[in-house]
Amino acid sequence: MSETQETKPRGWLVAIISSLKHEDLTRMVVTLWAIWKVIHESSFQSPLSTYCFVNNFIADLKMIKTVHAESVRRTQGVPPWWIPPPPGLVKINVDATTSKNSSMAVTTAMVRDVAGNFLGASALVIHGLSDAKIVEAIVCREGLALASDLMVQHFRLG
Repeated sequence: MSETQETKPRGWLVAIISSLKHEDLTRMVVTLWAIWKVIHESSFQSPLSTYCFVNNFIADLKMIKTVHAESVRRTQGVPPWWIPPPPGLVKINVDATTSKNSSMAVTTAMVRDVAGNFLGASALVIHGLSDAKIVEAIVCREGLALASDLMVQHFRLG
């Protein structure tokens, strides 16, 4: 960074962005942001605190990147337990559960197309109800309402 001969801020940034490795550029951007926060948000920190903030923030970014990569790897393609609908239809999966300890139920509905692409979802918490048959009827109604909300006309509810 110190070898850059640019005198204008924009030119300096362009030179830095094109010359630094991704990890070094990330560290520089986070450090500049931390310094900006100190100056503009009047949140004074010692240099050691700023250094720790930068390191912790970068560690969090790496963790998020790892978790996201695992998530993408798991969700690429259709989950193996999911059975796609016939061609021309979308599938609305519905499920419900009741609480053992209180009179409460939860219903969920999720819509995927033939390729397994997520189209929408819905969840409903119902207080004061624990009858499984009634809850199953409500979750079917919730699936139909989701189809209506997404303007899906050809679907399989299951």
